[in-house]
Amino acid sequence: MKEIVMADRAGFCFGVKRAVDAIVDALESRSSAKEGEVWSIGMPIHNPQEVARLEAMGLKIARNADEVPNGARVFIRAHGEPRAVMEGLRGRGETIADMTCPHVRRAQERAGEFSSRGYDIVLLGDARHPEIQAIMGYVDGPVDVVANVAEAENLPKRPRVALISQTTQQEELLAGIASALVPKAGELCVCNTICKATVERQDAVRRLAGRVDGVVLVGGRESANTAKLRDIAKANGMDVLWIESAEEMEWGWFEGKMKIGIAAGASTPQWLITEVCNKIART
Repeated sequence: MKEIVMADRAGFCFGVKRAVDAIVDALESRSSAKEGEVWSIGMPIHNPQEVARLEAMGLKIARNADEVPNGARVFIRAHGEPRAVMEGLRGRGETIADMTCPHVRRAQERAGEFSSRGYDIVLLGDARHPEIQAIMGYVDGPVDVVANVAEAENLPKRPRVALISQTTQQEELLAGIASALVPKAGELCVCNTICKATVERQDAVRRLAGRVDGVVLVGGRESANTAKLRDIAKANGMDVLWIESAEEMEWGWFEGKMKIGIAAGASTPQWLITEVCNKIART
């Protein structure tokens, strides 16, 4: 029988749990009170299994704000939305439940604040990620998105620069980007907008090193924070099996491994983690 070693921080973070709980409450009250439809702009979290569960309960998902019908209750996901989208929804008189993660909101506010003071904004993160796109929506002036030190080194010199991070990045990378920007800026302000829950989950994965023969990482393929956990595990010499659900288990990967570490991204629900653990325990 395999021994399971659980990372001491795994699964839903505060912001994701807050958003999912609010959506579930709205769906359950709508069902009993026969109220209007409940919509989310984009996937409420980056976990397809949990999103499928919410859709089965009645959640409707729009690709953009224009697809939301008038009179619907609209949930803003933890990743947030650009300022223009929020203003447009308010202008239509929609009922908005803003579930933007407080850490994401802080990054939005910092971006808007420094932009209004004349700083050029540099964002550390994935330009395609909805959180970064939402933060960019609060910037009125120049903004660049960089994913690594090399991209930061290619930026032009500027008088005033503010560096702001996607909340799921690694602090070591943020420090490296900041160092690369020092010779590029007459004045450089660095905002550590990486959330504590992200750091805690990353440290928990590091602590598995030397204690397990491999790590099963449970999380959505589109989850940025789960991808970072994979990178950290590999960088610390651990063999990693990244799966979205127990159905994706590759049993050949387990051969020769007795101690199995379990880690999960901040958008992975507990029920999925439990299913994976139970399936491994039965082998």
